[in-house]
Amino acid sequence: MSKKLVAFFSASGVTAKVGQTLAEVAGADLYEIKPEVPYTKEDLNWMDKKSRSSVEMQDKSSRPAIADKDAKIEEYDVIFVGFPIWWYVAPTIINTFLEAYDFSGKTIVIFATSGGSGFGNTVLELKGSVDDSTIIKEGKVLNGRQTKEELAAWVESLGV
Repeated sequence: MSKKLVAFFSASGVTAKVGQTLAEVAGADLYEIKPEVPYTKEDLNWMDKKSRSSVEMQDKSSRPAIADKDAKIEEYDVIFVGFPIWWYVAPTIINTFLEAYDFSGKTIVIFATSGGSGFGNTVLELKGSVDDSTIIKEGKVLNGRQTKEELAAWVESLGV
């Protein structure tokens, strides 16, 4: 049996709730990916091209600093990584997180929350931030509408 971690970034609390429920049903530990400088409501205004999130997402090399770098990734075999979808991909802070640790030989299952879009090019955009031996599986967009039973069935279907 593999040891699991649910690591998530949540800007508004939606992904946090999904991550907590997922950790519970998967029998996983929980880790929050926190930005060194928390996002404000103004930072998240996607309609403002000069907002922090808009600027970060337009620059693919942007790597917002994370507050804590002690996720103990070496202890886990499977890491569920969750985030809100921003502009059809993961926020660049997820790249920061992936580049901060050695995920060699581990399986990453991504999950996301979204107001309406799917994963887009998320897996492709994240692969460059991990070692070639890391497996990234596209998971699901989970917006908190799933029951615990549905989440448990999904985790079981992954075979991880």
